[in-house]
Order: sequence, then structure tokens, then C-alpha cells
Amino acid sequence: MGTPLFPFALTLLAAVTAAPDPQVMREERFQSVLAEMDVAAAEQACLDPRIANSDGRRQALRDRLLALHPVIDSLALLLANAEALMSCGAPEASAVVMNRYSPGTGDERRQWLLLRWRAAAAALDHRQAALALRRLVAGNLSALDAPLLPGQANGLDQLALHEAAQGRRAVAVEVQLQGVLAGVPGARRLARAAQWLDADQFEQADQLLETALEQAAAGEAWGLAMELLRQQLQLQLAAGGDGERPRQRMQRLATVLDDRYALQQLQPEAEPDPLLRSPRDPGGHADVRPSAVAPSP
Repeated sequence: MGTPLFPFALTLLAAVTAAPDPQVMREERFQSVLAEMDVAAAEQACLDPRIANSDGRRQALRDRLLALHPVIDSLALLLANAEALMSCGAPEASAVVMNRYSPGTGDERRQWLLLRWRAAAAALDHRQAALALRRLVAGNLSALDAPLLPGQANGLDQLALHEAAQGRRAVAVEVQLQGVLAGVPGARRLARAAQWLDADQFEQADQLLETALEQAAAGEAWGLAMELLRQQLQLQLAAGGDGERPRQRMQRLATVLDDRYALQQLQPEAEPDPLLRSPRDPGGHADVRPSAVAPSP
């Protein structure tokens, strides 16, 4: 049977609020309440600096969460326990708890895999994070081309990033190019794919950037277009080229946008633009020279 998750939370909060703020909970009191904490109380304690005020106490709270339910018999209890460990800064321990419960099919399995992905991603375990995403769609990667959760990042993009973080750059490119490549979002995907291609794939990378530039221009995403041109310039220079074409295009775009800073970067030998100055120069917002004018009362 599941254990109630909330009965101890009010008692715990009362114990804390009784002490003058910002006084922390005394060690004797902490040890006393620790042994009685349920999942909700331990999670609340992890988030309260008056209780979890040291690495030792945070570890004690994590240990409590790990020991509370050696056997988990419901998805609700699993989610509460694993989420509490995430809140307590222990995503690796969340994975341990999740292995204590085998999800069913349908929505239950989806919730389990999404939490498994979140825990692995938070722990920077990119292999397990990528595996969870692939299992979520049973290998049908096109089904990942949508937000994983409301307000969350695109699943296909996340998978590509996890693969790249493992050094599996060719796989990351393949994954990234399976998504919708139209519009400004597609331009960003093409740019990431170009970045992950090997040095000997210069022509393919350059072509991806050309396509991305066309889409950024069509969407009037001029800031993105400038980023893409910088990437193309770096790519061509790394391949032994002179980068003259992207440099000229950057200069034309910067002129149209009146981007004086970009123009100054492109022409470092030119006379400094009088409208550009260091924040530490006289009159700049970071000018630290003593002022001759007394401040107003």
C-alpha cells in the first residue's frame, strides 16, 4: 500500500516558523524530525535553507528519501519520491527509485519515461537520456518532433543534443535532419547540424548554412542571419579558405542594420566609430573616475 505523502509537512513548517528567522533548525531538532519525515516533508525540507543549510543535512534528507519506500507499488508514489529527489539535487538517486517500479502501458509508461529522461538529463547522463527518448516513441523519431511537455523543448532537438554530448556527432546530425527544416526553427536546426559535421564534410556544412541563411532571410530573422554568417566565416577559415564571401555579406547586412559594433569587428583597422566606446571610457556607464560634481542631496 502507498504511504500518505503530506501529513508531516504542516508539523515540519510549524517547527521552522517557530524559530526566529533566519535562525536555522537546531541539529537535535533536525535529527528528531528527520526520522519522522514522509516524502512531502523531506522535499519541503530540502528546499528550505533554514533546514537544509549544509551538505550533510541535504545528504541526510536524500538518504531519507531513498530509504522511505524500498518497495513502490504505485506510479503516484514513484513520481512523488523521484520528484522529491530531483528537488533535493539528486537526479542520480531518482533513477535508483525509478528502478523500483515497472510501469504499465500507455500514459503510465509515458510518464515514467519522461521522468526518466528528465532525471538522466539533470544528471548529465546523456546515454540514458537519449535511450529514454528513443523508448518513448519506440524508435519512431518523427514522433519526437514536438514539445515533450507543455513549455518544454522539442524532443527531437533534445535527442540530437544528447547524442552530440556523447560524441556521437554523426548520429546527432542524422537525428537533427529528420525534423521539420522549414522556417526560422529549421534554420537553427540546419546550423546545429552543420556545426556537428566533421571537418572533411566542409561542403555539406557550407550548403546547410546556405539553406539556413535563405530561411532566416525569408523570416526576416536578421540576428540569426548574422550568427549564421559568423558560423560560415569560421567554417571557411577552419577549412583553409579566406572567408571573403561571408565577410562581405556580414558587412552588407551590418550596414543595412546599422550594426556599428559588427562593422567595427569586421574592420578592426578602421578608425574607431565615435558612437562606440568602452563603458569605462569617460561618460560610459562604468566610468570609475571620481566625479568633480557633488551628488545632489
